[in-house]
Amino acid sequence: MYIAAALVATATGAYFLHQCLEYVKMHTMPPGLQAFDVNGPIPTCGRWKDTMPKTRDPAAYRLYINARKLWRSKIEWQLTRQEALSILHDVQAAANQGDWGARSLMAYFYRTGLGPLDTNHVLDPDADKLVEILRSAVAAGQAWGYYDLGVAHEHGYGGAAQDEQIAWAYYLKAAELGSPEAQMALASAYLKAERDDAEESMVMCAYKQGHGRAAYKLGSYAKLRKNFGPALEYYQAGTRFGSKESAAALMFFFDLKDWSLRDKPDQAALKELAIVPDSERKSRYDQISDALDLNPDLKLARLDQVLPLPPAELPAWKGIQDAIEPEPDGAPAY
Repeated sequence: MYIAAALVATATGAYFLHQCLEYVKMHTMPPGLQAFDVNGPIPTCGRWKDTMPKTRDPAAYRLYINARKLWRSKIEWQLTRQEALSILHDVQAAANQGDWGARSLMAYFYRTGLGPLDTNHVLDPDADKLVEILRSAVAAGQAWGYYDLGVAHEHGYGGAAQDEQIAWAYYLKAAELGSPEAQMALASAYLKAERDDAEESMVMCAYKQGHGRAAYKLGSYAKLRKNFGPALEYYQAGTRFGSKESAAALMFFFDLKDWSLRDKPDQAALKELAIVPDSERKSRYDQISDALDLNPDLKLARLDQVLPLPPAELPAWKGIQDAIEPEPDGAPAY
């Protein structure tokens, strides 16, 4: 009996040792990554576009972009089943043809599913397939893949071990490669550590790549400091980049009720910039904010032509379509 008990104990001990070794192995820092130190050097600013292929197949791109436009044309629950099936079919086809934009969107669909209602549901979430796409993007050296795989490790899904140290190592690498989302994540960590210079540096990295949330944050900081001129410029840039929050912030600058709540020194400072209540400007920014709420993919490259900041006069307005970036000529690029 004692021998049997000893054998069981030995086997049990060996099993737990094996499990511990597997756990340690699973949580080993992946090659090419290093732990993020919030008190360490500020990462260099990368550009995510530099991590993408130099060429893009026009047919696959067109298939993907038309499907994406249909997906963004409505709130998802408003899609019919046929529309949802068409979107899924075309995005998957473009992904199979090698388009990384389509692969990124498929990763999103595998994270959230497609079709929230019984009447239009066409795809269940699949964490394993999601992480498979992310690992292929990381293998290709793409910034977005590093960031999204970091999210998978932070929450522990799709076979990615839940490990915050590994997650933040992915965020660090992604930020260095130019992921604006990763740069903003690092900025938040620096803010908590009270490293204002590092936070501003990371936000500026994202802003220079046309990241709407970064522009909004910079505008909010400037507004808080009563630097209204820079605040307006950052909010205008954020609106061009597709930030509904930036458009809403500008709407309030021209709102009569909001104006009446400002103190006299603020009103005087804004009048020097020719910022006064303006119902037409308020209405245009309100329309843009609503449009960006539905479709955050919109890039309003022509905003300054149709809705310039004062003291410029307002031109005629036919609607938000006047501000949208026109389709590029030539071969598509990332």
